[in-house]
Amino acid sequence: MKFLCLICAETVMEWMTESDAAQHFEEYREFTEDVRRDGHFVDSNRLLPPDAAVTLRVRNGQVFTTDGPFTETKEHLGGYYLIEARDLTEAIRVASKIPGAKIGCVEVRPVAQDERTMQVLGHDA
Repeated sequence: MKFLCLICAETVMEWMTESDAAQHFEEYREFTEDVRRDGHFVDSNRLLPPDAAVTLRVRNGQVFTTDGPFTETKEHLGGYYLIEARDLTEAIRVASKIPGAKIGCVEVRPVAQDERTMQVLGHDA
């Protein structure tokens, strides 16, 4: 099963001191190396700060955009890992080692892989 691990924190890399960011990047490098070695890694990336975001809505065929994220929150979505795990318990075990969990939170969500979804998206079920 695939699980999306959404990493949220109050402070994104760009808002950290240079030394704190360097340490945090190193923690992520080590975690990524481990999760690759253990066979759980599918994909991952860091997101730019919320002020780089645009939220859009389509209403009656018109596109409306707003600068910034959809909601005002204390914590910001800072990145993600897409992992492979046997079940939710294993996914939680893997996600608990994501460095951002120590200074924010990680939402672990199963990725839909049912036959209809896979067919609509053009993937083999």
